[in-house]
Amino acid sequence: MGATSVASAASLKAELSQLPRTEALPAGVVKVSPYVPGMGEHWANPANLPFGPIYCVVDGHIACMEYMISQKDFAEGVSHNNLVPWFDGKRQPAINHIDIGFEANGHPGYEIPHYDIHMYFLSPEARQAADKLAMK
Repeated sequence: MGATSVASAASLKAELSQLPRTEALPAGVVKVSPYVPGMGEHWANPANLPFGPIYCVVDGHIACMEYMISQKDFAEGVSHNNLVPWFDGKRQPAINHIDIGFEANGHPGYEIPHYDIHMYFLSPEARQAADKLAMK
């Protein structure tokens, strides 16, 4: 079991080393929440909330990007085109996977029914390893 933890930590470190650090975030982006399991810290420009983009940060590295779209927008057929994932000409990391979660009752920061769309630059395994390290 200990060997698996070491391997997970090494894999996480290797994946994080390929991702930009918070210094690359656009001007005005600040930390808006502590570490959230599965996501990391949330960073955003308060002027862009609640829609986003919101950046998930793990150990100082940008691990995902999130947009929150209201259920009403989807029901009314509102399109959200040309969502810009990266700013100031900086190259966006490759997306490893995307999670779309429905928040029927909303959550703090966006209390209406909506969808959280997370575009992860880390693998699911690295996300789990990050959670284990954050809980120490």
